[in-house]
Order: sequence, then structure tokens, then C-alpha cells
Amino acid sequence: MGEEDYYHTKAYHSKFTECDMMVGNMGLLPLRTNFKGPAPRVPADHEDIIDEALLYFKPNIFFREFEIKGPADRTLIYLTFYIVECLKKVQKSPSKSQAVKDLTTLALSQKLPIPGETQFPLNQHYKAPANAQEEETMRAYLQQLRQELGMRLVEHCFDPTTDKATKWWLCFARKRFMDKSLVSPGTVL
Repeated sequence: MGEEDYYHTKAYHSKFTECDMMVGNMGLLPLRTNFKGPAPRVPADHEDIIDEALLYFKPNIFFREFEIKGPADRTLIYLTFYIVECLKKVQKSPSKSQAVKDLTTLALSQKLPIPGETQFPLNQHYKAPANAQEEETMRAYLQQLRQELGMRLVEHCFDPTTDKATKWWLCFARKRFMDKSLVSPGTVL
């Protein structure tokens, strides 16, 4: 692929185009998880939005623009932003077990913004929760996504022979998807 072709490549979008459930205008998609939350469960052999986020992270992180084609893309975008925050934590973790602890703490953090809050980077593309009930559901869903994503990311990031994170993931810790970040610079999580 030539340089000209590279710059005309399109981002990867979610294949989960049918969203039966929504929270705000994000798809509330089924997950392969044991973490408590509002997402319906799918069997272990089914792919979910977290699999897509991990698979598409490396190519998608380079895009400054991302055309949103549906509710699942909004979930994918949130997860892409969150992976970067996880990688920032992982690069400071001396071992896989410490990374699990660090990412668990990050997933449970109340400081991570949700759509509608002024700190959220893409409010122009996301609907704020309509009421307190929807806000509670959104917070629970995003926490459930973060918990599951963190555990799966650790499995991808760490070399089992050295118990160290691989440079093939850590090199993305300073990248900004769509030239934005989920957490404002200087915010301590």
C-alpha cells in the first residue's frame, strides 16, 4: 500500500449494526463477561464489542476523524479512548498482577467522564442521559465495559514468559484517538 493509499484508508467500524438496547445514543451491547452490569451476557464462543475494540484499536488509533455509523460505533469509540487510558496505567505497572490491580482501580474510578459531562471529549456526538435512571444505567454499563476490557487487555499486553508489558502495545500509550483524550491532561485517576 502506497503512502497515498494509507491516508485514504477508512477506519474500522463495528459490525454490530443492530442494537436492540440503547443508553443515551450508545449501543448497550451483549458482552462475554462475568462482571455485574446491565449488558446482556453472550456465550464464551461469541465475539462482542470488546473483541472488536481490541482488534481494531491499533489501526483506528491513527485516525483523527471517525464517521459514526451507528450506536455500536459510539461504544467502540468510548472503548478506544479507554484503551489508551489503560495503556497509560499499564506502562507504569511492573508486572501483570500489578496491572490487573491498576486497571481494576481505573475501571471503578468515578472520575472518568460520561457523555453529557463537560469533561467528556465528544459530547457533540453523544446524547447525555435523559434522566437519573438512564444516567445510572449508563454509568453501570460503562463500568462493566471498562472492567471487562481491562482484564482482556492485560492478557494481550503481557508477555507470559517475562511478565512485562510488550512494546507492541505500550507504544500506543501516548497516542490520541481523533486527537482527543478521555481524560484531560493533568487529571489524576
